[in-house]
Amino acid sequence: MKIEQIYTGCLAEAAYYIESRGEAAIIDPLRETAPYIRRAEKDNAKIKYVFETHFHADFVSGHLELAQKTGAKIVYGPDAHCGFDCYSAKDGEEFKIGGLTLRVLHTPGHTAESSTFLLFDESGKEYCIFSGDTLFIGDVGRPDLAIKSNLTMQDLAGMLYDSLHNKIIPLPDHVIVYPAHGAGSACGKNLSKETFDTLGHQKEVNYALKAQTREEFIKAVTDGLAPPPQYFPLNAMMNKQGAKGLDEINALALKGLAPQEFEDAALVTEALILDTRAPQVFAKGFVPGSINIGLDGQFAPWVGALITDINQPILLVCDEGREEENIMRLARVGYDHTLGYLAGGIAAWEQAGKPVDHIQSISATDFEKDHWDLGFSVLDIRRPGEYEALHIADVQNHPLDYINDWIGSMKRDSKYYIHCAGGYRSMIAASIMKARGFDQVIDIAGGYGAIAKTGLPKESGVKAAV
Repeated sequence: MKIEQIYTGCLAEAAYYIESRGEAAIIDPLRETAPYIRRAEKDNAKIKYVFETHFHADFVSGHLELAQKTGAKIVYGPDAHCGFDCYSAKDGEEFKIGGLTLRVLHTPGHTAESSTFLLFDESGKEYCIFSGDTLFIGDVGRPDLAIKSNLTMQDLAGMLYDSLHNKIIPLPDHVIVYPAHGAGSACGKNLSKETFDTLGHQKEVNYALKAQTREEFIKAVTDGLAPPPQYFPLNAMMNKQGAKGLDEINALALKGLAPQEFEDAALVTEALILDTRAPQVFAKGFVPGSINIGLDGQFAPWVGALITDINQPILLVCDEGREEENIMRLARVGYDHTLGYLAGGIAAWEQAGKPVDHIQSISATDFEKDHWDLGFSVLDIRRPGEYEALHIADVQNHPLDYINDWIGSMKRDSKYYIHCAGGYRSMIAASIMKARGFDQVIDIAGGYGAIAKTGLPKESGVKAAV
């Protein structure tokens, strides 16, 4: 018996590979199918099933293409209605993978079709659960993604309580919990950095499992729940209806464009120019009007949160040799309309005599010297929880997540110093503001991590909510 967690940090997502006696199954695969196929080939195993715990909202799954390439059967739990050939299993139905048995436990609450898969080892002993977004390490799935006219968030939370107490909590304490996400995912609010645990330990430490009553549980899991990212329902629909494969996407997207071709394409298609280089590299020179979301960070979630049109044509500026990775990571969250990339990168752009823009970035020490200059405003773009813990005195919070809401209240002729926690998000915000006509935006390198070491006055709590 082999069980492997295939964890993707930038999405905080866990897929799983199960193998026994030459038969394999994949649970909750990402859109790129090659890693799963290669893993099965290594064991000389045939992928028999692709199990999905639910219609994922935070990424586009690879179930359809994986099934097409391997002949595997796609299996969901009850109440799953797909736009393609899939099998909606009954509650309690069992599937054989070599000498292993996998039982479907219908656990609605996160979504109506959400299911947990209980795996029995070759001796018939309960070994682990693949809990999807029903049970996380330290948390449970958010109950506000499947709201309908006759079904409220509180209704779903109640369903989730019943699912946990009727199907999961009664299982033996030694059972291992393998969830679909870890810390950093927006599918819950208190996920642990740990990516698996025993069920017995979770019963002791998970706040949601410790709730004494149904009412206490509902209040605990719904209080303080931030709105879901705008791309979540779009990804869920793609997973439900079926998305095209990466090979088809690459055929259009994986082409280098000379500087003039790149410029012409941007004008004709009104494409967004997305520069995925490291923030401080971007700051030193970029194509005017482009925005920066660095590939070496939580790239896909920020793309999904900030690029509001999932059908937006995109032109890429990226590090040489990483073009296909860029396209794949955009496709992970449903952005399938990449039109090409700048061949030769920014160096080729400059050599062609094209204009280059810059963003000033200063140290926290230099910022401290300028702090009391009344001619500018400071934008702390961290999330509310980070801001409330400690921030520069008298500075308001403007979370990056909601930049499309608050940017309209900013003055284009004012100077803005921008910081986040470490410098990744502040460059995103600075580039968006620059692209929208704010010429005096200055990034504070190192973010609040560097600011905390200065003598600037600091305070906790809420100064202003946006």
